[in-house]
Amino acid sequence: MRKIIFSLSVSLDGFFEGPDGEIDWHVVDDELHQHFNSWLAGAGGFLTGRRTHSLMAGFWPTADRDPASTGPVVEFAGIWRDMPKVVYSRTWESTDWNTTIAREVVVDEVLALKASPGGNLVVGGPDLASTFRRHGLIDEYRVYVHPVLIGRGRPAFGPEDRRTDLDLIETRTFGTGVVLLRYRVGGRLLSRG
Repeated sequence: MRKIIFSLSVSLDGFFEGPDGEIDWHVVDDELHQHFNSWLAGAGGFLTGRRTHSLMAGFWPTADRDPASTGPVVEFAGIWRDMPKVVYSRTWESTDWNTTIAREVVVDEVLALKASPGGNLVVGGPDLASTFRRHGLIDEYRVYVHPVLIGRGRPAFGPEDRRTDLDLIETRTFGTGVVLLRYRVGGRLLSRG
């Protein structure tokens, strides 16, 4: 059975975006981008919320046409376009780029998708990940800690009524100082009492 993996870049002080939604503080060079390409090329699909999908769809469909794009950027543009995607949105009526719209997270539907053949599924966006976490649907967390303190913004992980025990299964430091912390969900979700 394939896994559901939540992947997110965060600042050292725990934010995934600045106060105005900016992510210009991400330190992504060719090494890190090639790392993303290597593991995401084998994924079976991207699961995102409307905001994350809009951000991605605003850049990646044509990123490989820009003569200034690096090799890894060109490669990821093709990966993103070709990858099956599910965007969770109550308001969108249609979309493109190999994307299906789901109105809400229905646990049985997600479990059926997880049980179908193919590569692992990647959840993007902390709001959607919070819903997946609440339902116990995330198998692995890949957190990329960037060497910057941005001071304010949206926290990567919001409050939750349950504890999730994790087992560290990999760390990796990239040349830019970005550190990958890869965790497998290690135990059952425990209610705080």
